[in-house]
Amino acid sequence: QVQLVESGGGLVQAGGSLRLSCAASGSIFSINTMGWYRQAPGKQRELVASITSGGGTNYADSVKGRFTISRDNAKNTVYLQMNSLKPEDTAVYYCNADRITTARAIGPRLFFDDQWGQGTQVTVSS
Repeated sequence: QVQLVESGGGLVQAGGSLRLSCAASGSIFSINTMGWYRQAPGKQRELVASITSGGGTNYADSVKGRFTISRDNAKNTVYLQMNSLKPEDTAVYYCNADRITTARAIGPRLFFDDQWGQGTQVTVSS
């Protein structure tokens, strides 16, 4: 089995910064695209940023120039550096991996698709 665990959320004033981390655990061989999504109360979950295994990135227009996504493949971890935070960034932030391939000593590798973390709350006060 594999698991994604987020950390780094919290309460910050507008204009402040936070750094989110998401670590994948398990016997992992590789992870394809990883991303950060968020869901505010009463709204649909939306993509914030994503990064491929090769480092290609994609950002929502609302966070371009303020947020930076990065990953450490050796640690199976993805990060989201959030600067110049605004009250409208308040949401639960979720980590996602579109495909995790496990490493196995014997037998075929297993694939776990569309894996999600439990979410971490980010609150930005005005």
